[in-house]
Amino acid sequence: MTHGARTRSRKALRAIFAGGLSVDDVSVLIDRFTSRAARSRLAPFVRFGQTIRKHRDGILAAIRLGINQGHTEALNNKVRLITRRAYGFHSADAALALVMLTCGPITLQPPHELHAPRRRQP
Repeated sequence: MTHGARTRSRKALRAIFAGGLSVDDVSVLIDRFTSRAARSRLAPFVRFGQTIRKHRDGILAAIRLGINQGHTEALNNKVRLITRRAYGFHSADAALALVMLTCGPITLQPPHELHAPRRRQP
């Protein structure tokens, strides 16, 4: 595969996930890409094309529904940062509690905010 062919294949694959395309357009791009990959003489590229073809319906559904992994990746990154901050804790339970406190549905109110401030009588 020449450098020009690799560049065209890379750009074609990026176009599939670039956004702003209809499902029909993406379907055509996937078919072109997998066809080009199948004709490649590079075994990893052929395998990659087969993987794309195997997951074609899922890719089209994700594009049609607008699903992406942004929220999952953000949560993953936050948990990694919390874990790094939790080094030195005596137990894994303490680190897990910190993750749940930061990312979980727990809402704590600081003690000074538990009671509404009293109004002074003039």
